[in-house]
Amino acid sequence: MIRIALRMLLGDKLKYAGLVAGLAFATLLITQQGSIFAGFVLRTGAWIRDTGQADLWVMDKQVEFTEDRKTMLDSSLLRVRGVEGVEWAVPMYKAYMPCRLSDGTRVVVRVIGLDDATLLGAPPIIESGALEALRQDRAVLIDAADAQDELAIREALGDTSKRPLQVGDRLDLNDHEMVVVGRYRRTTEFFWDPLIYTTYTRALAIAPPERRMLNFVLARVKPGYDHDAVAAKISELSGLQAYTEAGFEARSEEFILRKTGILANFGITIALGFVIGVLISGQLLYNFILDNQRSFAAMKAMGASNFMLLRMVAAQVLFAAFVGFGIGVGLTALSGNFLEKSELAFNMAWQVPVFGGIAILICCLFAAALSISRVLRLEPAVVFKG
Repeated sequence: MIRIALRMLLGDKLKYAGLVAGLAFATLLITQQGSIFAGFVLRTGAWIRDTGQADLWVMDKQVEFTEDRKTMLDSSLLRVRGVEGVEWAVPMYKAYMPCRLSDGTRVVVRVIGLDDATLLGAPPIIESGALEALRQDRAVLIDAADAQDELAIREALGDTSKRPLQVGDRLDLNDHEMVVVGRYRRTTEFFWDPLIYTTYTRALAIAPPERRMLNFVLARVKPGYDHDAVAAKISELSGLQAYTEAGFEARSEEFILRKTGILANFGITIALGFVIGVLISGQLLYNFILDNQRSFAAMKAMGASNFMLLRMVAAQVLFAAFVGFGIGVGLTALSGNFLEKSELAFNMAWQVPVFGGIAILICCLFAAALSISRVLRLEPAVVFKG
């Protein structure tokens, strides 16, 4: 009977193609927008993951995300180092500063100050130059992508073309002349301002003076100690807040989703895909059953039970859902190859197609429920009517 049900479905090629196309389009909307949303969420913690040499991030209790500048006293570093289970702890400075390029272009950049002795927290990939060169006088590292975009400079006054900022070029940070000693590559972030690295001492020297200058303390946990337990101990003894890498990333993600319209915007699009799937599949399934009611009535006349007819309709719905979902996910993966090369975020983690599959299945079951009552109410005598 299942084979007969599938032959009935495939026999009307036009309705079958329309049903599959509608489900594929709904799947594309749900999974593509879900992947873009997941990509943007993943970008909010990109800088945290790139810094990844530390087990714990220690900061003021009021800090809500990576760019939230609420500073601590310098003595906070010593308090963290004194907690049992901490192997080492180093300071980190992060702040926005005005930057002026050699051609007069002015931009706002984020300056990261790394511990002078260890340079822990540096970007993961050095493209040109060397990380150790950061200890040279007035040295800074710039991102290779920023160097070709916002930090690109004109060769001459009035020249419309620009060239990437190179090793050896100079720039001013808060009216302090700096020299580019290297370029690095990093994961694309949610925040777009250029990111410049220097040493902690140099960052404090060029920054506007404040009583509190320390932003973060990066700490490593000794082997054999539980990370969450040490983080809780630091919070208890120091009056600060300590997070694991995953914890700080989750806090940043939660803040961005709560303070921006990203979640609502993508949620509306995903909901729209769900509604489209229900409407298209519901209408086409209803029309399909209406057109085939004589066939269902004939099966009832031959002794088929309502349960058997329900199984047949369920097989038709699930088959169409499986094919439509497969095509939609394939189109999403194909579009992802192009989106990853653009500035648009895209991350089709396994949760996205699973969520999309569940959504499409619910669409089809809901649509089937709208039309199944017609099958159950069929009278076998329908087959004898003209």
